[in-house]
Amino acid sequence: MQITFLGHAALLIRLENKTLLVDPFISGNEKASEVVDISTLNPDYILVTHAHQDHILDVESIAKRSGATIVSNYEIATYYGNMGFATHPMNHGGQWKFDFGTLKYVNAVHTSSFPDGSYGGQPGGFILSSAGKHIYIAGDTALTMDMKLIPMSFDLDLAVLPIGDNFTMGIDDAVIAAEFIKCDSILGYHYDTFGYIEIDHDEAKDKFKKAGKRLTLLDLGKSLTV
Repeated sequence: MQITFLGHAALLIRLENKTLLVDPFISGNEKASEVVDISTLNPDYILVTHAHQDHILDVESIAKRSGATIVSNYEIATYYGNMGFATHPMNHGGQWKFDFGTLKYVNAVHTSSFPDGSYGGQPGGFILSSAGKHIYIAGDTALTMDMKLIPMSFDLDLAVLPIGDNFTMGIDDAVIAAEFIKCDSILGYHYDTFGYIEIDHDEAKDKFKKAGKRLTLLDLGKSLTV
């Protein structure tokens, strides 16, 4: 399982037989658009954690070209389904076996509305299980006690956590989240895109290291393998 960081909260996940794209906000992200050409992205599925513009901006253009199935909460799936896109609706606590593995839709504490202000349902995260590996993609979220439920069912190989603060968890809460989910390998995202969420990389890595965790901060376009 290879995970490529496409900036902000966008991820490209290559599995044995399918490719997943998470929260594509690329063309509107100056840092990402210099590195990533969205016309080269041809995912089989697009996972959407919530409806904010910095997570859905490129969903329509990529899905139209690739024919990808959009997986999200019921409201977001309905929104895109009404446009004619292929969708798979989910909701909190629900799990579904796809042709690439299994997704479980889990709680996130945030807000969710489309750029026009219409309702985007409740935000969430995903636990992806494929080829014996389990990855938690938290989405935009605060630290929540619900995270303690995750290791009761999943032995995580990697957790992707927001660390930029202001709109989501910051570093200190993300360290606690790593403890809650009992995961020692963390990929940080949702940081440095704009001023509100800029972080000190060395300080962040040091705080995780002191807690016995490893924080990975990937350069744009770079990957890690789980």
